[in-house]
Amino acid sequence: MLALSIVSPHGSNVASGKKTLEVRSWRPESLPIRDLLIVENSHFLSADNPIDPDGRAVAIVDVEEIHEWQPSEVKAACSNGWEPGYLAWCLSNVRPITNNPIFNNVAVPAKRKLYEVELVQF
Repeated sequence: MLALSIVSPHGSNVASGKKTLEVRSWRPESLPIRDLLIVENSHFLSADNPIDPDGRAVAIVDVEEIHEWQPSEVKAACSNGWEPGYLAWCLSNVRPITNNPIFNNVAVPAKRKLYEVELVQF
């Protein structure tokens, strides 16, 4: 399953419907992206720190559209401010993950960019 990590508390904000835009500096190779797993992790990932092994799955979303991020979209992104040059990923069909036996109490590694997660049902 394709996944995207988002730093806490914003993965939970996606799952609750509060955050409807994810702001990134890059664009995926193709759209739409359907059934994208949102993994919430506790710290920003970088080239020096590319993996957080203790992420958790919080939602499954679709990304139908990406556009240049606008100053009027700060609230939808749950951001503290706007900066030019970023892209807004429009998150739709949000399905929070609650009480799902595939995801309960299972750490899901958080990685940079889009990445594959292999899910094993217990």
